[in-house]
Amino acid sequence: MQRLSASTPPSELQPTPGRRFAAIDFETADNGRDSACALAVIVVDNLEIVHRACYLIRPPRRSFLYTYIHGIEWKHVADQPEFADVWAKVSPLLDGVEFLAAHSASFDRSVLYQCCHAAGLSWPELPFQCTVKLARQSWGLKPTTLPDVCRHLGIALRHHEAESDATACAQIVIAARRQGVPLSPFLGKYSGALSRKADATLDIRAF
Repeated sequence: MQRLSASTPPSELQPTPGRRFAAIDFETADNGRDSACALAVIVVDNLEIVHRACYLIRPPRRSFLYTYIHGIEWKHVADQPEFADVWAKVSPLLDGVEFLAAHSASFDRSVLYQCCHAAGLSWPELPFQCTVKLARQSWGLKPTTLPDVCRHLGIALRHHEAESDATACAQIVIAARRQGVPLSPFLGKYSGALSRKADATLDIRAF
């Protein structure tokens, strides 16, 4: 397993092929990155999907700005567990995982970190592979929204359904590895402020 060191910026490391990794996808309720309302985790071992998990999450606020994108409303999550309880189930799934993959990974990483921070939890010390960058590097695609990449690779997708998005992300990494394409550099060090509010200018429809 490739490990990050304090002396080597993560963005300068070349990822190993990775026998075991997990693809993740968050859906959020509002502009706060702590407002996760759905999380999917797809675990891949030896280029085969070996585990799927998807959870609805009760966010810390009742406000839902993105129902029109993902279809989730407060009534769907009011009786669901909070992030801390969901993460207690998800964290063991990451045992042995070498890296996390996400489409536009900076967004999902920030949601994960913000949710962990808000819940008083430690986030996983795992590097992130961004499948937007991977698609550009591997196949020269532009634009590289998830639907665009899935059309190019023939991957079925129900966009903004967390399990479908995470599965598609996993399949993008699998496709690259099966074609012998090297992974893109991992994301660099996280530089976002760990606060409860996120940058409201980021439009999740772009992913």
